Amino acid sequence: MKYTTFTIAAALSLSAAGWTSAQEQITVNIGSSHPEANIWVYAMKNTFQPEVNRILEEAGGEFQVNWVEAYAGTLYKFTDTREAVMDGIVDVGMVGTVWEGANMPLQNVTYFTPFATSDHKMIIEIFDDLSQNLPELANSWSENGMVHLSSLITDSYDIYATFPVTTMDDLQNRKLNAPGTSANWLQETGATPVDGALTTYYTNIQTGVTEGTLSFASGILPTRVYEVAPELTRVGIGSMYFGGIAANEDFFNGLPEPVQAAFREAARATSVAHGDYVADLAERAMVEMQAAGLTVHELSDAEKTAWVDGLPDIVAPWLDQTGDAGKVVLSAYFDALRERGATPLRNWDEGR
Repeated sequence: MKYTTFTIAAALSLSAAGWTSAQEQITVNIGSSHPEANIWVYAMKNTFQPEVNRILEEAGGEFQVNWVEAYAGTLYKFTDTREAVMDGIVDVGMVGTVWEGANMPLQNVTYFTPFATSDHKMIIEIFDDLSQNLPELANSWSENGMVHLSSLITDSYDIYATFPVTTMDDLQNRKLNAPGTSANWLQETGATPVDGALTTYYTNIQTGVTEGTLSFASGILPTRVYEVAPELTRVGIGSMYFGGIAANEDFFNGLPEPVQAAFREAARATSVAHGDYVADLAERAMVEMQAAGLTVHELSDAEKTAWVDGLPDIVAPWLDQTGDAGKVVLSAYFDALRERGATPLRNWDEGR
């Protein structure tokens, strides 16, 4: 594991008043598997770093951070985000727990409980709280050698396809990109899930491998998938907790207390900025995509209910994997949703 190293300013400045105090220089390696414009990275570069700098400067400037940036996959790819932070390849990084079903399954609770809420800012608020204060989630980060700082989410998943969805019958025998656990959302719908990623959807649909995808506006716009999937059906599958901005635990614990506090405060500002950026980008995406020819449809409440009620108990295998800890996380998540006024279309926590 990589430990924190501090470099004291090489010399103390001599002024008319005498020696000034030393300023402690702290090098922080920060990185991600995705580029800075990506929704999960944007606030790291544009909010977290400058906020840490501002907080430390306003506190008197005793500490100064020297940032060493490694964004856009220059050090590691999306399959290695956990290992990159855990092993100290970077000190702070974007961690996609959605790709860590075996090592961090508790963090994937939202992907096993669809149609809970489309309010992505609510998801951020809930998981900022639970990741720090619910032992099952906090300990999961610590067991993987990391400290959770700020939550990362998606805006709501819908269907982008070559065809509109008016009724559930329209999904029969259709092939849709639905990577990872999102494939569960198509069970008993008649559609066939095909694995993929934002970077593969365009070619998959263009070549006929699939006829559309389950995805979200802020991801579809930059990848231009709407060009080959010009029919959007708003389903409201929901916003998902994707992962977090995290620090290597040994590194974080080795920081002076004022710097730790600055990281925590900056992380809260980063969560707000992330939520705002996703909201703005999703709104702009809809304007730009419709101007480019995207047609928007709304799945009726009756058909949406038929979809939700027709799903098997997709959270059960996740609970089998996660045991008692999973039950605690599931209960805490749905309690937090209801406390904030959300009305999930299916109470996945009932009877657990």
